[in-house]
Amino acid sequence: MHSSLTPAILKELRTQRPYPAVSLAMPTHRTRPENAQDPVRLDNLVREAVRQLDADPGVTKERRDDVVAQLNEAVAETDLAHARDGLVVFAAPGEHQVWAVDRAVPERVVVADTFLTRNLVAGDAAQKPYWVLAVAADRIALWSGRGDRVVEEEGRGFPLTRSLEDPDVERKEQIGDVPSTFRDEQARQFFREADAALAAVLAAEPRRLYVTGEPAALTLLTESGSAAQGAVHVPFGGLAHGSGDAVAKAVAPARAADGERVVTEALAALDRARGSNTYAAGVDEVWQKASDGRIHRLVVEEDYRVTVRAGEGHLEPAADDDLDAVHDIVDEIVESALETGAEVVFVPNGQLADAGHVAAVLRF
Repeated sequence: MHSSLTPAILKELRTQRPYPAVSLAMPTHRTRPENAQDPVRLDNLVREAVRQLDADPGVTKERRDDVVAQLNEAVAETDLAHARDGLVVFAAPGEHQVWAVDRAVPERVVVADTFLTRNLVAGDAAQKPYWVLAVAADRIALWSGRGDRVVEEEGRGFPLTRSLEDPDVERKEQIGDVPSTFRDEQARQFFREADAALAAVLAAEPRRLYVTGEPAALTLLTESGSAAQGAVHVPFGGLAHGSGDAVAKAVAPARAADGERVVTEALAALDRARGSNTYAAGVDEVWQKASDGRIHRLVVEEDYRVTVRAGEGHLEPAADDDLDAVHDIVDEIVESALETGAEVVFVPNGQLADAGHVAAVLRF
């Protein structure tokens, strides 16, 4: 299952497909007993997709059989034992993909000539990805993080490794028997190479960066270039050879502090916007502003969901079983805001109770 959404991947997913392109979305569960019904719900969605294909006179038998085969292959590859909060399956002639989402998604089947990506976009925004660079004298590793899960990047120039002339040099350094391995020219060149590789990664995919290592290693990285400028330093050694769990645990306090700061700043910005007439609140008004490309910063409560119908330029509340309703209007607003360059911040439930659970700072 895929889980890491990059701008390049999103662009490819949004490319028009040969009709029919099927998108399945459903909430999933991480623990028992709730997850026991997930396989049944997925099978039911596949059956509904097949029913829609069979009923569509625009779908030839050849295309129908191709897409059904792709759906069946996708289900066979889906490991629901490692599900997160949502699952999205894409199938089109000649291809299929399965995505795990760190955000609950509404259950639905969509047949079109493009894939439904808004749930992936909203999930990615809710669990902002980040980088962790772990530095040591002999190895520099880059980790890709989402939430409390990190995976080591193997590519993009990482990991960088070098041999130390003395296998015990780091241990001896700690007791003062040898000069610091972070002061010789070989070490400086090693860290300059890491800085160049990191700069390329951040240029292609900007994210919050956390850097871990011994204090001497962090100092040398700062002196070797500017790629890590502005990164959060986590003075914790050994992670260049560590596990994903160890890296995630080490940066967790810094990430929590970052999250609190972002929420505080977002709420303060909303207060300032109220006084300058650049403020919108409530799903109806915010939806209209997002459609007009006027949102600078969108602020949404983490679990806010609402089912609506689009009326004459306005949204109206609707029942969950209304076939003409939009069940993921909040995710649609998030995707629309991101497409026009807005920042999206998710805040704890209840923080926007007086604003209808969603609010925005407007550009004008």
